Amino acid sequence: MSSFGRTSVILDLDGTLVDSEPHYYEASRALLAEFTGREYTWADNERYVGISSHETLAQWRTEYGIDASVAELIADLDRRYLELARAGTHVFPEMRRLVERLHEAGVPMAVASGSSRAAIEAVLAGTGLDAQLTTLVSAEEVPRGKPAPDVFLAAAALLGAEPADCVVFEDAAPGAIAARAAGMRCVAIPYVAAHADDQAFAEAELLVRGGQSEFTAQAALNVLASAKAPR
Repeated sequence: MSSFGRTSVILDLDGTLVDSEPHYYEASRALLAEFTGREYTWADNERYVGISSHETLAQWRTEYGIDASVAELIADLDRRYLELARAGTHVFPEMRRLVERLHEAGVPMAVASGSSRAAIEAVLAGTGLDAQLTTLVSAEEVPRGKPAPDVFLAAAALLGAEPADCVVFEDAAPGAIAARAAGMRCVAIPYVAAHADDQAFAEAELLVRGGQSEFTAQAALNVLASAKAPR
């Protein structure tokens, strides 16, 4: 057994492993412009960080009276997003270092994301992270997206891990809430700096208030090596 004991790691993708939010923003902006003619700003986009594409589009469909089905909207958003993602998605360097170190140590890892499976697979393949991250769960494959715990519990089941032995890495409040609801510990790295004081992050095992600019793989490894099961 490694120095990390029975610990398994579950990683959010967008905003945690990779900086895909700019791509999702552009794809969402174009979609809303076509279907509704309305303007969509970066500040608007920040309201949906951490919420699954399915739930976001279902809300827009109702709120803006869009005729297309949620499935059609997801296909449209994915098409726009993947065109951008395949052209290049930035992996946060310290997160890549963390994944490499955990892979070398034999720590079980999974990606649990609100994106579609097609988007997850495309990003991981395009960034080379698919070499270390082969267990994936999309929010479209479980009954409820974050802040419900379903996607994390499904990931733990695939890893054969008990929830109490899992540590989730998240950038958004809904994900931190989902981790807590799943009975898992959480390392919080807020994508939106202004969200660092959100109560959802208050019980995180580690809260990196400055986000990815302050996050280091070594600090996370230290937490993983010394973390105790939640009370």
